[in-house]
Amino acid sequence: MAYRVNRLNGSLPLTADWAAPAWQAAELIRIDQFRPESSDHRPTTEARLLYSEQGIHGIFRVQDRYVRCVHTRFQDLVCKDSCVEVYFQPKTELGYMNLEMSGNGTLLSYYITDAERAPGGFKAFARLTPEQGRQVTIRSTLPQLVEPEWSEPTEWCLQFFLPFSVLEDYVGPLGEPSGQSWRCNLFKCADETSRPHWASWQPVAELNFHAPESFGTIRFA
Repeated sequence: MAYRVNRLNGSLPLTADWAAPAWQAAELIRIDQFRPESSDHRPTTEARLLYSEQGIHGIFRVQDRYVRCVHTRFQDLVCKDSCVEVYFQPKTELGYMNLEMSGNGTLLSYYITDAERAPGGFKAFARLTPEQGRQVTIRSTLPQLVEPEWSEPTEWCLQFFLPFSVLEDYVGPLGEPSGQSWRCNLFKCADETSRPHWASWQPVAELNFHAPESFGTIRFA
């Protein structure tokens, strides 16, 4: 069943406020398909997506514990931190873009056309440039550095905005989004914490999020 991405009415400040009125018009996504390799810490992770003429707006809320965020530079391997991720594939015959975001807001983002693993990353991919990375705006409720690890229960939220223009640099003109269906998956991970875990919206067949064949469908209202 496809997730419906509703159109944003009005403005949506980048405040990482899960309770902001605009988000109440967005359907809920539960990221609760945990890989068996995960520890016994399985945080409740939810997300909401909206779209505007300019791009895609999203927010995550995590009921977490054992939180650690130490990667602070663009294109760092943020999956090792307490991290949330979303992958978009606007055209099934082309590649997909991953947004991997540490709980502190640091971004790793590639455009991947062949996800087979290879030295340096994947068989065919391009890293977003720093200029493109700056266009993807992110706000989190966590500080930039969470070290040592926070062991107490912690709720944190992260909001992002991905301009359609950044995707169009790779897939070409997208046109009017209304009525379009894309492939997509969302994730929660924390590779290098004391309680590592790996969860997804749509289940993956192995411990590898880069599996476009497992992506679900989102449909723009």
